[in-house]
Amino acid sequence: MKLVVGLGNPGVGYAQTRHNVGWLVVDEVARRAGATWRKEGKDAEVAEVRLGPGAGEKVLLVKPLTFMNASGRAVAPLMSFYKLEGTDLLVAQDDLDSPFGLLKLRMGGRHGGQNGLRDIIRLLGHEAFARLKIGISRPPAGWAVPDWVLSRWRDEEKNDLTELVRLGANAVEVWAASGLAEAQGQFNGTDLRPPPPPPPPKPASPKPAQPASVPSAGTAPVSAPGGAGHTGGHVENPEEG
Repeated sequence: MKLVVGLGNPGVGYAQTRHNVGWLVVDEVARRAGATWRKEGKDAEVAEVRLGPGAGEKVLLVKPLTFMNASGRAVAPLMSFYKLEGTDLLVAQDDLDSPFGLLKLRMGGRHGGQNGLRDIIRLLGHEAFARLKIGISRPPAGWAVPDWVLSRWRDEEKNDLTELVRLGANAVEVWAASGLAEAQGQFNGTDLRPPPPPPPPKPASPKPAQPASVPSAGTAPVSAPGGAGHTGGHVENPEEG
């Protein structure tokens, strides 16, 4: 059995905020499997699915109901009750340090300031579990981090968000069925950001100026039209009367 935790905050007011992108991923996995959510004690909602070929791997999807900063209260008891190891746990989380559109999986590592992850590590007593990190970008200038993570997605982000959640759910399914290395190989290159514009063409180097021709010594000067020499004097116009 495996456990997949989607980090977020309970309540309709938080449903479409950046901090809840982990919830969106586990909701999508449950929707595909036709699973229903049920309360597990007072601290979590869970949905049981099977992922992978044949009978599939039994996976318990979890949405903590504790609010983000106390997510460990929902996760640690489930890990203990089902006697699961760190390798059986995947946490889907928002990641401030990754740009929006980037998705990656990793094993272990520090919490990076993500308070839900911080609390899970604190109550499990170790960092040795997998994370599905979904980029939400650093806040723009003038935004405090708490305001940014609790802000709603902008309209122009929603198409990419739908695709990011779809790919995140795919990554969960591959992790459950085939393991972390396979999921990393398939999804760690995910980057929905538009490619940068090509650099402007390099300007052509100016051609060196050609030196003016100088008559060689002893060469007769060339006559000007009408027979006048190039002496700087007046050249009469042959059409003048």
